[in-house]
Amino acid sequence: MRAKSPSARIDALRAELDHHNYLYHVRDSPKISDQAYDKLFHELKRLEAEHPDLVTPDSPTQRVGGATLEGLVTVEHTAPMRSLDSSPELAEVERFMERIAKALGDDHDIAYVCEPKLDGASLELVYEKGRLVRGVTRGDGRVGEDVTENVRTIPAVPLKLRAAKGASVPALLAVRAEVVMPIDAFEAFNEKLIAEGKEPFASPRNTAAGALRQLDPRLVAERTLDIYVYDQLQVEPAGALGATAQWEVLEVLRDFGLRVNDLPLRVTSLDEIAAYHQRLIDARDELNYEIDGVVIKLDDLAARDELGSTSHHPRWAFAFKFPPRKEITRVLEIFPSVGRTGVVTPVAMMRPVEIGGVTVARATLHNREEVARKDVRRGDKIRIQRAGDVIPQVVERIPEKGKRRKPKFKMPAKCPSCGTPLIERGPFSVCPNSFECPAQLMGRIIHFGSRYALDIEGLGEETAKMFVEHGLVKHLPDLFELRPEQLVELEGFAEKSATALVDAIAKASKTDLHRFLYGLGIPEVGNTVARDLADHFRSFEAIRNADDEVLQEVAGIGPRMSEQIVAFFEEEHNAKVLDELLAKMDLIVPEAPAEGGKLEGAKFVFTGGLETMSRDEAKRLVEAAGGKVVGSVSKATNYVVVGDKPGSKLKKAEELGVAVVDEEGFRGLVG
Repeated sequence: MRAKSPSARIDALRAELDHHNYLYHVRDSPKISDQAYDKLFHELKRLEAEHPDLVTPDSPTQRVGGATLEGLVTVEHTAPMRSLDSSPELAEVERFMERIAKALGDDHDIAYVCEPKLDGASLELVYEKGRLVRGVTRGDGRVGEDVTENVRTIPAVPLKLRAAKGASVPALLAVRAEVVMPIDAFEAFNEKLIAEGKEPFASPRNTAAGALRQLDPRLVAERTLDIYVYDQLQVEPAGALGATAQWEVLEVLRDFGLRVNDLPLRVTSLDEIAAYHQRLIDARDELNYEIDGVVIKLDDLAARDELGSTSHHPRWAFAFKFPPRKEITRVLEIFPSVGRTGVVTPVAMMRPVEIGGVTVARATLHNREEVARKDVRRGDKIRIQRAGDVIPQVVERIPEKGKRRKPKFKMPAKCPSCGTPLIERGPFSVCPNSFECPAQLMGRIIHFGSRYALDIEGLGEETAKMFVEHGLVKHLPDLFELRPEQLVELEGFAEKSATALVDAIAKASKTDLHRFLYGLGIPEVGNTVARDLADHFRSFEAIRNADDEVLQEVAGIGPRMSEQIVAFFEEEHNAKVLDELLAKMDLIVPEAPAEGGKLEGAKFVFTGGLETMSRDEAKRLVEAAGGKVVGSVSKATNYVVVGDKPGSKLKKAEELGVAVVDEEGFRGLVG
């Protein structure tokens, strides 16, 4: 019977539609036809149009908004989203289990939950009082991008949670999920792109990740994304789920209306894990989504808390990866390709072949030594694989009896893009003309303006490509000379967008030292290392002039990394560009740590894993007490802190007579 008032009827329709969405997406047991669902949906849409004051954000009609976003905002996660320790070897899984058994003791009954390792885009979903308030990409694990409007377009994401059996909806529930693109939807989407004369996407994962970062939610809705929730990140009040094990968490999340994968299995032995792993390998080609391994999680939640995490990964979970897929094809041509960092990589153009639902036509041969070792030539039959199911690699040449082979491939002496003589760094051939080589320049512009570098809104791949092709940017400092009247001549730019980009570039000329360092694309220097360098030296010139030994005093920087950093700054092609950049930019350096701490001036070195804290937490404790964490042991080191399975630094400390303390002793030192 229909409700008498529009308000009551709207409430009834929403409840009914939410229920059918739950049955369809979570329980996979729809009770009505698509036509019947559409009839209910259109009735709700009509009533809301007649009574706009009754529209609510969690209504089924409000999934796809009409407004295009100005940009994506970076927000902090409710809890760290760490990566997983992983290996394709069963022996490593056994060692993982042995570590847990040793840590928990013989009297602890240990069980694990095995789940498929979904190959998509990791996401945090945050619900407050049962309503979706935020969807955030993983980012660097600590902060990510707010993509809430895009997440709302995914039909399997409930805008409002249901009441679960035995657990009321908590005040705050943050969960970790994986956004995937179904393989059939991916293939249809690529066919559409090809028909439109556009470049197809490389994999469902790339397509899903790219969709989440779109600025127009309506474009996201076109990609038919799906989602699976697989863990809790934060619950308030604590214990509100009423679950003591991962297996129970999955069931509670499913009851709340969140989509949970139906393949997890609770196990207690290595043999069961191996059998589950093989079962998923055999079944993966029948699934409508990509998986690249098995995630093994300790089932007991209290034991998880006891084990804790390192700064990189939880100690209670492990990814048992699948072996890469392999196929046979033939090499049509081999050519040198110049990457953003100047490394010239030999690439094999191949007869197109399908691996794991993706057609590939090129594969890397890595470097000149690898080409020589495998002796791959034009016309050869080869076996290829997709490492990590993404990047195609040549595994081996397949001999063909009686077939006459082409001449051996040789790396060029000069850069194929700019003609600069190549230099050799180990097995790699490198173009040292970092900032003026056209092939490198486009990638460097993109990297320079990326999120963890100068974060220049609107400076993407297509724009960077036009800048280089039209000669507007011949080397990186030219970015700061661009004028709106130059940009309006380019496709896709109007006066407003041209002015906005020029203003964004000008604003970015004042930036933090660590962002500038990361944006330079120095080999081996990622976001974390850039921050460590900035915090340690607090001056660009000090970093630029530091030698190997001085650089290795920074925690996490070893001989190979310091060698690459020194080589970058010593390269004369780079020096002039750096001087020009510095003349156009204002770098903000970190403040010096507070003076007068109980450990002022003391130098600490860490070796081995810490049990009660991460390395980052330990570093903050040292710095708060006025000390400094360095990367290598020397006579100037005051303390070496020894954790589980220490390395060679312990032996060197003993040889030099440096004070050695365990984790408990370290806690006493820092108070």
